[in-house]
Amino acid sequence: MIADLKPYPAYRDSGLPWLGKVPEHWIINPNRAIFREINDCGHEEAEMLSVTIKKGIIRQNTLLSGSSKKDSSRQDKSAYKLVQPDDIAYNKMRAWQGAIGVSEYRGIISPAYIVMRLRSSLNYPRYFHHLYRTPLFAKEAERLSYGITSDMWSLRSEHFKMIYTPLPPPDEQAAIVRFLNWSNGQLEKAIRAKRKVITLLNEQKQAIIHRAVTRGLDPSVPLKPSGIHWLGDIPAHWELRRISTACDLVVDGTHFSPPNESVGEFLYITAKNVKEYGIETSNATYIKAMDHRDIYRRCPVRKYDVIYIKDGATAGLATVNNLDEEFSMLSSIALLRPKPSVLFPDFLALSLNDRLFKQNALSKVVGGAMTRFTIALIKRFPLLIPPLSEQLLIASAVNNELNPILSVQSNIEREIELLREYRTRLVADVVTGKLDVREAVMNLPDEALIDLPDNNSVEGLEDEPFEEEAIL
Repeated sequence: MIADLKPYPAYRDSGLPWLGKVPEHWIINPNRAIFREINDCGHEEAEMLSVTIKKGIIRQNTLLSGSSKKDSSRQDKSAYKLVQPDDIAYNKMRAWQGAIGVSEYRGIISPAYIVMRLRSSLNYPRYFHHLYRTPLFAKEAERLSYGITSDMWSLRSEHFKMIYTPLPPPDEQAAIVRFLNWSNGQLEKAIRAKRKVITLLNEQKQAIIHRAVTRGLDPSVPLKPSGIHWLGDIPAHWELRRISTACDLVVDGTHFSPPNESVGEFLYITAKNVKEYGIETSNATYIKAMDHRDIYRRCPVRKYDVIYIKDGATAGLATVNNLDEEFSMLSSIALLRPKPSVLFPDFLALSLNDRLFKQNALSKVVGGAMTRFTIALIKRFPLLIPPLSEQLLIASAVNNELNPILSVQSNIEREIELLREYRTRLVADVVTGKLDVREAVMNLPDEALIDLPDNNSVEGLEDEPFEEEAIL
């Protein structure tokens, strides 16, 4: 059905560089004619909401539970703004990155944010939600944002009101919303199916890793009690040591986030860049040399150091640094430098990635809504250490077993990425009138409104900027 979509019969120039041509019967109106600004304060009892780049408006406790972030909101919330269901709200410092959306909830947001409400009940809020979260609109928001550097850009309410928005007739808005609900649901089903395959592959990988780093390659090896209940018996000739005695350096990255851009002098690595196979730089940002020097002085990461995610939803993932160049790291990542005479980096990374090791580590984290391993805790982690020559053999054998699995997993992850890119393009083409869904929506099944992506899941929120106290 999606493949059968066609353009509208006739178009006209919108007069807007970011929009291009629109169906000739669509109206183009300034936002001041479509929305009115809402500044309804004094509702301290309402739940806190957050405006995110990845998911639009969500409950703040969802954002906090899925990451290492803290509640930075003020204790006195009398000035916080009330958001009603179907209101549009945006983070004016992040609108150019997509931090805008329609709320499903009644709640309050930072007084630094902007709340807008449709003037006419004939318009469909979810149409604007889809439109304003497209890359096309983000570029227009960026153009109208005010500030010296990108970390200071702000889309003020008066500038939002100056933006011209395409307005299909209300019945077409409804058709667009219904079609996108259905198509997003279908694409999400496909993505979930691929995620299930990845889950099975992860289970297969874990079985291989656990056997190797707790028993080695010889199934007949003599065993001895480890003295640790979750480890059980271990090879008699292996040592049990704390990480602090097996590493020359254990330190985390910077505890402040420097200004970072898509281009710059030094890579700035966060949890999203750490993968099992190494550091992924395709979506990394960069910082200035001055900021890098201060960070690198404390955390001088080198090639073949082990990089360990210590905070947030992906805490417990380790990899061996595959980059030759210097880079800076955020505090959500730790650097572990093995003693060359004691520990092989690949074996250390495999041990940290063992599921039982992760479960034991997580059991030591007490309190708080987020996962956070302190450096002191990491240094106390127990580690099984075979002779160095045996570590090399184990790492080589495991990597040979894992490489085909990782290759399949990488292909599936790429397929998921392509599905998401396709979904982004489809939404943009539909909400801007490049594709006509009026006929297609008539043939949708009755369940077209079900099985939508879960807006309360924590997936993808780890690196979400969290600025409830943004600059006013």
